[in-house]
Amino acid sequence: MKLYAAPLDFQPVAEEFGIERAFPPTVEEEARNARDRFADIRRDARHIPLVTIDPAGSMDLDQAVHIEATATGYTVHYAIADVMAFIAPGSPLEVEGFKRGQTIYLPDEPARLHPAALSEDAASLLPDAPRPAVLWTFQLDSAGEVSSFDVERALVQSRARLDYEAVHADLVAGHLHSSIALLPEVGALRQTSSLRRSAINLRVPSQSVEETTTESGETVFELLAEPRYEVMDFNSEISLLTGMCAGQLMAAHGVGLLRTLPAASPESEASFRSEIAALGFDLTDQSISEFLLSVDPDTPRGMAVMREAQYLLRGAGYQWLTPDEEPEVHAGIGGYYAHVTAPLRRLADRFATEVCLALSAGEPVPEWVSSRADDLLETMKRTNTVASQVDRACLKLTEATVLAPWVGTNFDSIILDSDPEKSKARAFVTTPPIVADVIGAPESGAETAISLVRANPAARSVAFAWPAD
Repeated sequence: MKLYAAPLDFQPVAEEFGIERAFPPTVEEEARNARDRFADIRRDARHIPLVTIDPAGSMDLDQAVHIEATATGYTVHYAIADVMAFIAPGSPLEVEGFKRGQTIYLPDEPARLHPAALSEDAASLLPDAPRPAVLWTFQLDSAGEVSSFDVERALVQSRARLDYEAVHADLVAGHLHSSIALLPEVGALRQTSSLRRSAINLRVPSQSVEETTTESGETVFELLAEPRYEVMDFNSEISLLTGMCAGQLMAAHGVGLLRTLPAASPESEASFRSEIAALGFDLTDQSISEFLLSVDPDTPRGMAVMREAQYLLRGAGYQWLTPDEEPEVHAGIGGYYAHVTAPLRRLADRFATEVCLALSAGEPVPEWVSSRADDLLETMKRTNTVASQVDRACLKLTEATVLAPWVGTNFDSIILDSDPEKSKARAFVTTPPIVADVIGAPESGAETAISLVRANPAARSVAFAWPAD
């Protein structure tokens, strides 16, 4: 089904939430003139053949990876963009960073944490020249478990800028780039490790709007679910490995910035189990973590499962750990965790990384890091809320705009949950892939047609009715 829609304009969403995409001239100038503050203490690691794996066209490259076999298992090198090398404490760039907190992803153009001169050039791990990085080195045993790790400042040079679609094609063809030839093997081992931790591993396909032009000159917009390639999950395991080791390092020393998440409540777990039973899945002999790893997220039912599983992961936050406090766990990971792998798009990561560098070197955490703890916690809490609100607003605007010309049309759906007393339900519409409110109460788990009765872009609202007309 091709869904014809008016052009999408996300600027009103940006204005509503006070999102600024442009940077002040002084900040832009400082970013253009910024130089590596730690150039004289870096280890030269340019011999390691690192590569990056990101969405096609990405220029803000946070991570580069290389994996090799050893006599007892594997060595994983993971280089992270060293953003702090370019941002002096108290500088206009740091002040702007605390104002923004993180990159806000509007579909047409993101509001970035840093100017492009840093995020898409000097601080990005592009393959055109040596780059300053924070290099994590992990020694894994034959089961993929961590034997040891260290972290240090280094000078690196990526060999290639790879994208997920091309890497997936290489994986299917059986000729992955030599630097990541072992990524599927190590990624699969790490997934098994996550099951032992009872981690909740979400693999939610991204959504995009595809624009084409018909022979008659009409613009066609489709709301699509992008494929969730297996290599995405394997690559994510390396990032999770890094965050877990960072969290364990902080917890062991009683200091640092932990990412936290409370365990799902019994009520939310019961609700999830009921919903997936309605979708035709049986969890009698599986834990939720085992079940989620077995689900194909590219199928309509699998996509619905992953979207509903997000409700198990509520209440995420940060803890600035001090020696007199108990470290808090991240229930989605099944242990201690820290954000350290995305400093180009998240303020917290570069401060958490400085903690890890200090602890690994046996040095005290710099005062200019610990003194910003309260500001950092407030900034991340505030901007996480804004990012979530913007994501939801953009998704609802897209859904309403794409569906607006189709009011009165019937759509195939799977009913996720139903409330006969209130005559309402929630459904997963298979094409386009959305979760929507339903007026009426079809049976949970039913595959049924529902009618689109409202699609209002101005209100960003969509509603369906059952039984269908």
